[in-house]
Parts: sequence; C-alpha cells; structure tokens
Amino acid sequence: MPSLARIAAFRALSAIAEGRVDLPAALVTSRRQLADPRDRALATEIVTGTLRWLRSLDYLIERFAGRPIGGIDADILHILRLSLYQLLHLDRVPASAAVDEAVDLARHVRKPRATGFVNAVLRSVLRERRRLPLPARPDSADRASAVAYLGITHSHPEWLVSRWLERYGFDAVERWVRFNNETPALTLRANTLKARREQVAAALAAEGVETIPTPHAPAGLRVVSGNPLHRSAGGSFFVQDEASQLVTLAVAASPGERVLDLCASPGGKTIAMAGDMGDTGLLVACDVRPRRMRLLQATVGSSGVRHVRLVHVGGGGDLPFAERLDRVLVDAPCSGLGTIRRDPDIRWRRQEADLGRFAESQLQLLRRAARVVRPGGRLVYATCSSEPEEDEEVVDAFLAEHPAYAPYDLRQDGSLLSAFLDERGRLRTFPFLHRLEAFFAAALIRR
Repeated sequence: MPSLARIAAFRALSAIAEGRVDLPAALVTSRRQLADPRDRALATEIVTGTLRWLRSLDYLIERFAGRPIGGIDADILHILRLSLYQLLHLDRVPASAAVDEAVDLARHVRKPRATGFVNAVLRSVLRERRRLPLPARPDSADRASAVAYLGITHSHPEWLVSRWLERYGFDAVERWVRFNNETPALTLRANTLKARREQVAAALAAEGVETIPTPHAPAGLRVVSGNPLHRSAGGSFFVQDEASQLVTLAVAASPGERVLDLCASPGGKTIAMAGDMGDTGLLVACDVRPRRMRLLQATVGSSGVRHVRLVHVGGGGDLPFAERLDRVLVDAPCSGLGTIRRDPDIRWRRQEADLGRFAESQLQLLRRAARVVRPGGRLVYATCSSEPEEDEEVVDAFLAEHPAYAPYDLRQDGSLLSAFLDERGRLRTFPFLHRLEAFFAAALIRR
C-alpha cells in the first residue's frame, strides 16, 4: 500500500492536469485528506515540486521510457513524474523507497500491468542520475542552445525564456529561472495598526517561530524556522510577499484621505494602506466575485480596522463613486508570470497569446478607475506580471487616450522605493537583480 501522502499527491496532480482545480485548491483538498502534519508537508512538497520541474521531468521520462509523453497512460505519467521528482530533488527520500512506492501506487490505481514499466524507467534513471541527459549550459552565445538549457534543464516554457533572453540576456535569465525554482520563504507583513514589526517578531519568537526583517519592505518579516500559521495571530500579521508589500508604498496613502482599492481581495494591500492612513479617513475596498468578497471580508474583519468599507462592484460600467477620491489603487488581475516561484503551475497554464487578453481587461479597469479620481489625485496601476504588454504598454495606452492624466515620477516620494524605480520613476522588481518576485507599479496624476 503506498503512503497516504503520495496518494494525495497523485490525486492532486491528476486533478490539476485535468483542469478541475488549480494548485492552491488542490493543496487545500490534499491537506484535508491527511491528518498527520508530516504527510501534509510531504504531499505539498511533492505536488509543488513536480509542477515546478515538470518540463525537465517529462524530458527525462521520454528519454528513459523510449516513447513520447503522449503515448504514456495519464495515471502512470503522474506516478512517474512525482516519483522522479523525489528521486532527483528530495534527498531525504531513499531512492529504493521512492521506486517501491511508485510500483505500489501503480497497483493502487489499478494499473498492475504497468508496474514493470514504472520500475524499469525509474531504475534506469537511478543508474544515470549523476549524468542525466539534460541540455548542458552552453559555452557559446548560440541562442538555440541557450533556450534549450534555460527551458528544459531549468523547466520553463520556451516562449517565456525566449522573451526574457531578448530583453535581458543569458546571465540575467539564468539567475531568474534559478530563482523561480527555489522554494520561497514564507513572508509576513505586520499589521501596523496593532503592532510594530519588532513586536510581531518578538511575539512569534516567544512561540518558537524565528523571523528576520525583510530587507526592503519596512513592515515585512521573513520566516526562518517554525510555522506562524499554527498560532492565533489575532490579526497582528498577514501573509504577503515582499514585492507585493512595496506596491502600497507607491500609493502613499495618508491619514484623512479618501482611498479606493479597486481589486482588493484577499486584502493584504487594503490593510497596509489602512495602516498608512492611521485607520482614519475612508478606505473603500472592492472586488467583483462574491467568493473573493468573502475572503476580503474575512481579512478586513480579523484586522481590526474601522475605516474600511467593502463594496461589491460589477464587472463593467461606471463605479458607484463620485470624482472625489484622493488615491485609487488598481491592482489588476494579470497573468501572474511574476510569481512563478510562489505559483509554479502558472508557467504551464499561461500562453503568450494570453497577454493581449489580460492587457485589454486591465486597460478597461484603468478607464473605470480614472473617472473617480479627483483633480490632483493619484491613480496607481500595479500587476504581478513580468511582461511589458501588461505593464508599461497598458499605462502608455491609457495615457495616450486620457490627456487629463500625467505620469508621476515615484522618485519624488523619497528613498523607500528608489532601488526599484526605472528611468521614468515606475516601480519594477526583478528576480535577477533584487531577488524579489517580478512586480510592476506606475503612478499617474489627474491634472
């Protein structure tokens, strides 16, 4: 009988491959099926790791199986993928145990005739694991070799590494793909309305959770050891990546202002801005989908803020606000290609053709938001995308059709963001420069 963790991992990978769920939903289901925290941790590691290294794993499976991926039964392919990931990337899993578990798993899914095939493929890989037939790092500037090495050996889509190569060159992209394949640390943001960062760190340390301050975000903490999510936080902190925390610095909300967070769920940026405002003035947080509104309501409710109002808005038409808002944040839904390290399955779910579709909906959001900003007010557009079609090009298209708006150079706000601003004063974080996820933000002023 295979272990419960591997059965759960198999089910999760099957559900994701069939398009029934995304990675977060699959992991939630897996955790519900497993009572032992160690099993939950192993299943999570296997699923996320397998998706992270999917292209490399499939390349090796084809080589050692002697047949294309499309010619392998879907259940057996999932078993080979998750087992190969363990053999190559999890040192704490004995090789013989991983192979035996794979064979047992094939029997468990009622594919007993494939057990010999599974055993043969995995043992062939074991014999060659010190000299795997993956594309080597190229010695020359040959583009085809670079794309093969970055895409196959480092498990990224060819179309994406090709785009990055054109813009940044080989060395930068190599650092980028390595960054994306690391397991990210858990990052928190202190709810400054309840406690300073130092107080949150001390409270966590008293419960055995070690943290260090984030180097760039002033309210952030990076977890070094322990699990802060096992304690009752009382709204004193929230999970939020460091690059995401920088976006609200571009908004620069102040006490007493009227601020709108248009695409607010899950609510981390809303709470951050409420802290910047000292929980004064008015902060309106919106979203479109009811499920996202429930998540937003839970975040705001646990935070203790008093001056936040939640409004469910429709997917089109004018927003139900007057032109009196001092600051508006449009944290637009996007491809998410800047968060591949945190969400490894995004690299396989997105296609280059998606960028234009996202850009059109993002431009529509900016148009809606622009109507409610007061003269002299600030409109901030942000994404977690690495691609210019969703970032600079959306902003430039908006400015071309809205002469009432002008770009605002964020360098005028001081030094907190200076390390991340381009020559036009727009926020851009790079994995290969800053070791942060790729986020973008631009500020605009209504004349």
